[in-house]
Amino acid sequence: MHAMVLKAPGAPLRFELREDPVPGTGEVRVTVGACGVCRTDLHVVDGELPDIAYPIVPGHEVVGRVEAVGPGVTSPRIGERVGVPWLGYTCGECPYCRSGRENLCDRPRFTGYTRDGGFATHLVADGRYCFPLGEADDDVAVAPLLCAGLIGWRSLVMAGDGKHLGIFGFGAAGHIIAQVARWQGRSVYAFTRSGDVAAQRLAISLGAEWTGGSEDRPPAPLDAAIIYAPVGSLVPLALRAVRKGGRVVCAGIHMSDISSFPYHLLWQERQLVSVANLTRNDGIAFFKVAAQAGIRTHTSVFPLQEANEVLSKLRAGQITGAAVLQP
Repeated sequence: MHAMVLKAPGAPLRFELREDPVPGTGEVRVTVGACGVCRTDLHVVDGELPDIAYPIVPGHEVVGRVEAVGPGVTSPRIGERVGVPWLGYTCGECPYCRSGRENLCDRPRFTGYTRDGGFATHLVADGRYCFPLGEADDDVAVAPLLCAGLIGWRSLVMAGDGKHLGIFGFGAAGHIIAQVARWQGRSVYAFTRSGDVAAQRLAISLGAEWTGGSEDRPPAPLDAAIIYAPVGSLVPLALRAVRKGGRVVCAGIHMSDISSFPYHLLWQERQLVSVANLTRNDGIAFFKVAAQAGIRTHTSVFPLQEANEVLSKLRAGQITGAAVLQP
């Protein structure tokens, strides 16, 4: 197999030849058909997340086919198309797991972070944490749904049922969740980097009611806002944009420091909450909604060996929609 390997924080990924991984008990080996490139991959590569054991293969928006199974695996089966998401394992024993909040597990493992991920031709995954995908749509179109879609869905549910929804950061997750929100009958207000005409055009094409820069005021008070960009200075701007009793959801796993802001932006029962990881139930619910809503991802495809260049483009805000690697 081949893989793009991270040897140290901030180092460029190295294209390496490795022995094919052997699935252990409960595990499956997946032949990768496509792997989306997520903002979290940047946080892994840049060393912004704790407790990374090097070397590591990033990538957690994986679509592929089961090639081999380890002892004890009855599902998925060899030949089945599956998705391998960020959440790769939970202990099942801690208070969070026992209370249905496995996204907060005390001893989790994460694909592309604490176990090797999908920037490769093959990977090994825990069979219990793979999603059956069926045969609808091609691998490239489906790959961004495995994190941008799943975390986007969890953040949308957490935002509540308000009609006027703001999306700060209109990238991979934003362009997927805008489609879900419009299908639900909501009005979408898309906030982008100042002057990002390409992202604003994409937002309008997907039914956004309004687009503007992050510091612009929307034409109506928002019931809720979701922040997908890892930029702490957006928090006061989002609080300013929501109505009394509104909610701001921070959807990223990492964010720069939140700048200080006057209390009146939070007052009148505005809420500021965060989203952490996902649960398998999130995936089951989201893939049903994605099929019903007819979600279509806007993707740019690159060969696996260009992963470093793609990460650089993502860091610079030069990717519209979602980037996907193919072996």
